[in-house]
Amino acid sequence: MAHEGRDGCGGGSAFDVDCDEAVRQLYHFLDGELTEERRREIATHLDDCGPCADAAGFEAELRVVISSRCKDRVPDSLIQRVAAAIAAEEDRQRSRS
Repeated sequence: MAHEGRDGCGGGSAFDVDCDEAVRQLYHFLDGELTEERRREIATHLDDCGPCADAAGFEAELRVVISSRCKDRVPDSLIQRVAAAIAAEEDRQRSRS
């Protein structure tokens, strides 16, 4: 997904976010997991950089397609088995400490 170099990148934003950093933070950006300040920095880079904005747009659109087509529900029995396995592993870890 990352593009080579900074072709098409405005690069001169007020924030020091380069293309590599913007792409590294893209999933956190799309998931709303960044601080407001960091979100603004990434958004500013995306506004200034066509290739990174294209990558972000593609990822956002891909998420919409996947969420609209992947409607399978995990059975409750599987959820319970996974939760029990996690709890058992946590108990084992605590008993070793």
